[in-house]
Amino acid sequence: MSHSTVPRSRAEAHDPADRTPVASGGATGARQKAIRGRLSLRLRFRRDRVLLLMTLPAILLLLLFNYLPILGNIVAFQDYDPYVSDNGIVSMLHSPWVGLENFQRIFEDSAFWNAVQNTLVLFSLQLVLFFPIPIALALLINSVVRPRVRALSQAIMYLPHFFSWVLVIAVFQQLLGGAGVLSQLLRRHGYDGLDIMTDPSTFKFLVTAESIWKDAGWGIIVFLAALASVSPDLYEAAAMDGAGRWRRMWHVTLPALRPVIALLLVLRVGDALTVGFEQILLQRDAVGPGAAEVLDTFVWWNGVRNQDFGYAAAAGLIKGVVSLGLVLAANKVAHLMGEQGVYRK
Repeated sequence: MSHSTVPRSRAEAHDPADRTPVASGGATGARQKAIRGRLSLRLRFRRDRVLLLMTLPAILLLLLFNYLPILGNIVAFQDYDPYVSDNGIVSMLHSPWVGLENFQRIFEDSAFWNAVQNTLVLFSLQLVLFFPIPIALALLINSVVRPRVRALSQAIMYLPHFFSWVLVIAVFQQLLGGAGVLSQLLRRHGYDGLDIMTDPSTFKFLVTAESIWKDAGWGIIVFLAALASVSPDLYEAAAMDGAGRWRRMWHVTLPALRPVIALLLVLRVGDALTVGFEQILLQRDAVGPGAAEVLDTFVWWNGVRNQDFGYAAAAGLIKGVVSLGLVLAANKVAHLMGEQGVYRK
């Protein structure tokens, strides 16, 4: 038959844009695209309405616990007193306004700039030392042929992620503390013992090592999922062309991981000012605030311990605005490199 017998949907049958030539140009072409765009969105909504209803509880929780608290940033412009009323909203309404005084105090506070410096140094170390390790582990596990060995390796690497930071720090204390295994081993051989856990000069490397041991195995999940989507035909074609294992990894595996690496790198840059609140707070007193104070602990110390809520809220607001700028800048760089990033152009 010369004509298709497939029935058309009711919406398509009554769509006047179907009778308009595509090459008509001008306002007619623009109107045709607009009509089809609205129609396509409506059809997609009808098709995915069940999935949208399933995501509705998650959206409500996100609005309740992530977006609604943003209104609390008004405290940054007040001398907030939570004891005015038992209701936090009433306390905000009756607290005196101070304008930009809290921000002025922050920019004149040397402790704030010390926290910024420590945060950026920790982020740089973790970006250079920690970020590539999940990629290398994913490539290593993916090269294992035996399924049992691969599953066992994954389980061993995943396990530390489920440990609390209290347990992780306790393990490192038993290994690197003043009475730890390393210090005792050195004393037995006539050397002075080491107490790396209380050494401010090595604290940043210690925190990075703890993060690697705890979360590197968990970070390989995304990369293993990306590697699973690579067609084996690509490896076979590269092998037939004479490419060895390293050449196949460089020309097949890494290009397949490139979009995922770009996305995670953008998210990591956006999270640059958050380097682990609980981990740092548990070790802050051991090395002192000069080496361990970061922005998160700075906000906690001034807001919760010193009860200077407006000052702490101003510091948190600055951190949020800078983090948003970093996400947008990193995503723009990803677009320039030809990757999608967090969102499309």
